[in-house]
Amino acid sequence: MRRLLAALVREGSRMKGGALSAAAQEKGLCSHRDAGSHLPSLQSVPRSVVPSTEKMDMTCGSRILLLVVALLCALLAADSAVVERTFHVGNLTVSRLCERRVITAVNGTLPGPTIRVREGDTLLVHVVNLSPYDISIHWHGVFQKQSGWADGANMITQCPIRPGGSYSNRFNVSGQEGTLWWHAHTSFLRATVHGALIIRPRNHSFPFRKPYRQVPILLGEWWNADVVDVEKQAFLTGGGIVNISNAFTINGKPGHLYTRCKNRMYKLEVVAGKTYLLRIINSAITSQLFFKIAGHTFTVVAVDACYTKPYDTDVVVIAPGQTVDALIVTDSPSSRYYMAARPYISSLNGPPSFDNTTATAIMRYKDADDAPPQMPRMPALNDTPTAHRFYTNLTGLRRPGAPTVPLEVEEHMFVTFGLGVLPCDPAQLVCNRSRGTLGASMNNVSFRFPTALSLLEAHFRGFHAEYQSDFPDRPPVMFDFTSNSLNTDPRLTPLLRTQRGTKVKKVKYNATVEMVLQNTAIIGIDNHPLHLHGFNFFVLAQGFGNYNATTARSRYNLVDPQVRNTIAVPAGGWAVIRFVANNPGVWIMHCHLEQHVSLGLATVFVVEDGTTPDSILPPPPADFPAC
Repeated sequence: MRRLLAALVREGSRMKGGALSAAAQEKGLCSHRDAGSHLPSLQSVPRSVVPSTEKMDMTCGSRILLLVVALLCALLAADSAVVERTFHVGNLTVSRLCERRVITAVNGTLPGPTIRVREGDTLLVHVVNLSPYDISIHWHGVFQKQSGWADGANMITQCPIRPGGSYSNRFNVSGQEGTLWWHAHTSFLRATVHGALIIRPRNHSFPFRKPYRQVPILLGEWWNADVVDVEKQAFLTGGGIVNISNAFTINGKPGHLYTRCKNRMYKLEVVAGKTYLLRIINSAITSQLFFKIAGHTFTVVAVDACYTKPYDTDVVVIAPGQTVDALIVTDSPSSRYYMAARPYISSLNGPPSFDNTTATAIMRYKDADDAPPQMPRMPALNDTPTAHRFYTNLTGLRRPGAPTVPLEVEEHMFVTFGLGVLPCDPAQLVCNRSRGTLGASMNNVSFRFPTALSLLEAHFRGFHAEYQSDFPDRPPVMFDFTSNSLNTDPRLTPLLRTQRGTKVKKVKYNATVEMVLQNTAIIGIDNHPLHLHGFNFFVLAQGFGNYNATTARSRYNLVDPQVRNTIAVPAGGWAVIRFVANNPGVWIMHCHLEQHVSLGLATVFVVEDGTTPDSILPPPPADFPAC
């Protein structure tokens, strides 16, 4: 259908000596809106794609061409579907590690249901909150153009759905294909409230060999304790998470290395000589992970729903929030093989104070015997060279029509981030008030979430008293950000102090933003996965130590950089990203290590409206949750 449309427009342009390309015509006229869209009138065709009368008269042939294009647009819209689902969020009793626990889950499953759509479809999900907790559902990586009210970021784009309440998320998935996911955006609930969102191509095939089967692989964590209580305990004491996870999981199950409880290992049966597409998602809330399959290698073909040049590797490294699409070929001897996931700990010093266990699943060839599975040789817990090699060797796949790196930059930002110290909050009943509480910040601002109104609603209604539009473009002072002396030299103690605030960065519509993201060593050094809502970004460069513009800019990849929505900034290092702010609304950027969000490691972009109807934030839906 798209090819037919392009051909007709090309022919019409040729007949009229046309100045516009078919691609530009298609982009301007057909946007894959909801199924059932009405046939657009000639007057509704954007003026930008109609040559002025000074250049060309609107002849009969021109009118016929526009009518044909309008009809084809209507057919394309009709080809799209409205995919409707209902999420019942409630209590679920499950058995893990030989113990029965009550968790919060969606539709009685862990992980939650996988949603499959095609590019251009409209997704309508009715979220019914039957749990005792406030809830919101974030559609991780979905642009939410013209539907920012459905982004699901608690107190950023919506107030939470109260117990007993409901909210219908309606949004379009145009211009995206690949593996994304959905998860709770309230408290630690995403530990068990999450699932895959798979967007299949429309009217074209994958840019790699067709897989025999596609398999979602969700990597996660398991707590024997209630995850909400774990978060509350950390808040009340003003420290870090005391109760570390008890296990890692593959598709919700920990595997045999923990216990041999019945049916507690995920099993995948494969056929010899076939190609499988593994859609790998890290849904863990505290840990980056190494993932391997014994006797097999991967070909990475996409990350964060953005195609990459094929990259061959025997290990996948994946941070919380990220997705990796990887092909495997079942060409090993017919047998049973372990899949394994274990943490990558970039700040390992001394005995582990974290969950250092390994989750397993079994990949079994059809008709293989029951011989003991082979175990892959896993990287060391602190194997930073392997992690950095994986993260930096990925490059984007250049395709016709795909976005290219913008070369002109309107907004330059240098953003430091990491841990720090804050005064104890009055609600932190057992906080050491002389020492203060653990905090986190970006450019020395520890983000304070609003409580009375979501930021998107405040922005839309002009209630500017709810936030301050002065998030700084640079840190208040420049220093050696990655020096270990930050935590030992008393003269540097003031650098540990940060301040709370609801500060946002205002950006004009369609401005290009470049961010240097500088990790710091204050209190602790870690690899932080930073996620930006509402956008993808180009990863231009990454490195260790302090960012040096002179040397770093020569390393910028402006030709085929990887494209992501979540970047794992190296421990004691930096990364440079660039994106176009072409999505009006309010979009949070935050660390995807869950506790760091509540500690304040976040900031918010307010993208102003543009001048065209599709660049203006629409009003909220009728059932928008109230605070």
